[in-house]
Amino acid sequence: MSADLVTGDEPTTSIERATLAPFAPPGFLAAALLIARKDMVVELRTRTALLAALALSLLSIVIFNFAWDPTAVAAIDLAPGLLWVIFTFSGLLGLHRAFGIEQADRAMDVLLGAPIPRGAIYTGKALGNLLFVLLVQAVSIPAALIVYNLEIARIILPLSGIALMAAIGLVAVGTLFGAMTTSTRASELLLPVLALPFFVPIVMAAAQATTRLMSGRPAIEAVGWLKLLAAYDLVFAVACALAYGVIADE
Repeated sequence: MSADLVTGDEPTTSIERATLAPFAPPGFLAAALLIARKDMVVELRTRTALLAALALSLLSIVIFNFAWDPTAVAAIDLAPGLLWVIFTFSGLLGLHRAFGIEQADRAMDVLLGAPIPRGAIYTGKALGNLLFVLLVQAVSIPAALIVYNLEIARIILPLSGIALMAAIGLVAVGTLFGAMTTSTRASELLLPVLALPFFVPIVMAAAQATTRLMSGRPAIEAVGWLKLLAAYDLVFAVACALAYGVIADE
C-alpha cells in the first residue's frame, strides 16, 4: 500500500514531482553555451549586424582594389595589412551588437540576476562574438584572395589558423569594452575609441605573419609573431573574464 493511501493524501503525478523538484542552475560551460546560442539565433533571424559587417568588408576589399595601383605596390605587400584593418572595423559591428541587443527590454538585468557565474555571461557573449567574426572572415578571406589574385590553395589553411588566433584576441578585448560602453549614450562612438588601441598588437602581429605566409618565406619567420598572438589571447582572455565580474557589479 502506498504512503499516499495511508496518509489520505492525493497521489502526486510525475509532472507534479518534476515541478516540485529543486531547480539546479546550469553550470559555467552550459550557461555560456546557452547565451552564445541565444545570441546567434537572434542574429541569424535578424541578420542586421552580420549583413552590415559582410557588406562593409566586401565593399572595402573592392574599393581598395580599384584605388590600388598594382605598378606601385604589389598585391602581396598590400593585401595583409588591408585584410586585417578591414576585419578589425567590420568586427566592431558585432562586438557592439552583443550587449546592445540586451538593452531594449532590459534583458541584461535578467541575465545578471540569473543564478549563473558572471564569467559565464562574458564567456557566452565572447563565444557568440567569436562565431560572428569567424563567419565574416569565412566569407571575406576567400573574397580578398580572389580579388587580389593571390594563391588560395597553398595559404588558406595556415591563414585560417592566423585568423582564428587574431579573432580570439579581438573578441576577448572587444567583448569587455562592449559591456562597458553599452549603457552609455554614445556607445557606438566610445567602443572604437576604447578598443582600437588594444587591437593594434593583434593587427600588427597578424599582418606580419600573413605577409610572411603569402610571400612564401620560411615558416620560422612567422613563429615570433604567432607567439605574440597566442600570448595576447591568453593574457587578455583571462584578464577580461575576471574584469567583467567587477564591471557587471557596478
